[in-house]
Amino acid sequence: MQFKLAFVTVALATLAVATPAPRNEPASSCSTGPVQCCESVQSASSSPIAILLGLLGIVLQDVNVNVGLTCSPITVIGTSSSCSAQAVCCEDNSHGGLISIGCLPVTL
Repeated sequence: MQFKLAFVTVALATLAVATPAPRNEPASSCSTGPVQCCESVQSASSSPIAILLGLLGIVLQDVNVNVGLTCSPITVIGTSSSCSAQAVCCEDNSHGGLISIGCLPVTL
């Protein structure tokens, strides 16, 4: 059991180091739905996110994706949009705003 835990810890640390830093894309490049404003964006491999995904029964193929927490769509109707947290474009926004999966930072 201890060997398995040590192996998983080393594997996750290696993946975290090998993951390239996300770069900000323009908001207009978001083709998966509305740009989201998320309170927090973390890697799916981080402990709190992995636990949350497990509790919700969500299984991801890639643990290197970013997951947004407490997200809401940003709508732009004739005014400048604002997001006091992190503006992101996410691949999967189907979890009721609690989490969004596959998020990349965008520039508003």
